Amino acid sequence: MNVRPISGASVDARGRRNKGLLALILGVLLLAVTACGGGGGGSNSGSGSGDAKDKASDTAQTKQSQAVVTIAPKDGSKSVDTSGALKISAAKGKLTEVTVKDAGGAKVAGAITGGGASWTPATHLAAATKYSVHAVAKDSDGRVAAEDSSFTTLTPKNTFIGNFTPEDGSTVGVGMPFSVNFTRGITHPDDVKKAITITTVPAVDVEGHWFGNDRLDFRPENYWKSGTKVTVKLNLDGVEGRAGVYGKQSKTVTFTIGRNQVSVVDAKKHTMKVTQDGKTIKTIPVTTGKPGYDTWNGQMVMSQKLEVTRMNGETVGYGGEYDIKDVPHAIRLTTSGTFIHGNYWGGGAFGNYNASHGCVGLRDVKGGYSSSVPAAWFYNHSMIGDVVVVKNSNDETVAPDNGLNGWNMSWDKWKA
Repeated sequence: MNVRPISGASVDARGRRNKGLLALILGVLLLAVTACGGGGGGSNSGSGSGDAKDKASDTAQTKQSQAVVTIAPKDGSKSVDTSGALKISAAKGKLTEVTVKDAGGAKVAGAITGGGASWTPATHLAAATKYSVHAVAKDSDGRVAAEDSSFTTLTPKNTFIGNFTPEDGSTVGVGMPFSVNFTRGITHPDDVKKAITITTVPAVDVEGHWFGNDRLDFRPENYWKSGTKVTVKLNLDGVEGRAGVYGKQSKTVTFTIGRNQVSVVDAKKHTMKVTQDGKTIKTIPVTTGKPGYDTWNGQMVMSQKLEVTRMNGETVGYGGEYDIKDVPHAIRLTTSGTFIHGNYWGGGAFGNYNASHGCVGLRDVKGGYSSSVPAAWFYNHSMIGDVVVVKNSNDETVAPDNGLNGWNMSWDKWKA
C-alpha cells in the first residue's frame, strides 16, 4: 500500500504554533514573577514614605542618652573605706534610681540630693562586706542611662564592741538608762553616737550623753513611763570609733519598762517611803551613813541584785574597818560601792540613828532566810532600774557617772 508522506508545509506550521504557545506561557510566568517582586524593588528604591518613617524611628530609639552616671569607688575595688568612699553622681541628666545592697540583699539607706545630681548614703557601710550598686539617670529628653558596679569594704585589723545594760528582753524600772561601755576609747564620738538609734512606744525623746571616752548613756528627760517598749539598734559594724579601730557589732536590743517604783530615803528621819505609781505602799525604818561616812544624796538607780554578798572595807578605801562575808539582800546603787542592803548587826539603829559606812541599811537576819523582815520585803519588791532617792544627808549629790545615775544631771547639760 502506498502511503503519502506528510508535506513539509504542514510540519512547519505545527511547529510555529507550538513555539508561539510556549512563548505565551513564558510571558505569563515572567509577568507573575515581576508582580511578586515589585514590593521588594520598591523598598530597595528608598522612595516609599513608610520606609522613611521606619528609619527615622529606628534612629530615635538607638540614639544614646546624654546622661552620664559615675560611681565611686570603681567597679571591683577592694578594701574600700566604710565611710565617705561611696559616691554616686549624674552629669547631663538626673538620677532617678539608686540601689545599694549587700550580698544578702539588705539595702543601704540613702537619698538622691541636689535635684538629682548625686546620691548620698544615710549611714556608714559594714566592714568586710561586698556591695552592689545599680544607678539610673535620665537626660532632658527622657532617655535612660544606667551603670552597675560592685566593691568590697575593708577588713579591719583592730575592732571594738559595746557592752550594754539592760539585757535584751528584760523588764526594768523607770529609772533605767541604756548604758554602753566600749572596749576601746572612742575619739570619734559623733560617728559612734549616730550609729546607735533608739525608738520607743509610746514615742518619747531619748538623748545620749558621753561619760569620758568609753561610756555612752541614753535616757529621756524624765523617768520612763510604765509600759514603754524600747528598741535599740547598735549599728556599730564598720564605724571608725578611733583611727584604724572599727566597730564589729550589729545588734538589736529590746526592753520594757515595768511599774513605777521610786523609794525616798530621809537620812534625818531614818525612814524610807516606797512608792509605786505615785502612791506610798510601805514606810521602812532605815539607817544611813554615820558622820564621816555619810550616804550620797541624790537619785540612784538599782544596777545589781545579790541575795548574799561579801562587803570588805578595803575595796572602797576604808581599810580593814569591816569585812562582812554574808551581807543579805544587797542591791547596788553606785559603782563606788553604795548599796541598799539587809543588816543583821545594826541593833537599834533602824529608824533611830545613822550607823553605816555609807550604805542604806534595812533590818534583816543572819543568812537572810526570813521573808518577813523589811530587807527581804524590799528586795523582793524591787527590780533593776528602780530608783532610790536619798535626801537630807550631810554628803554631796552622787556624781552622774557613779553608777547609772545620770538623773542627777539637768536635761540641758545632758544634751550638751
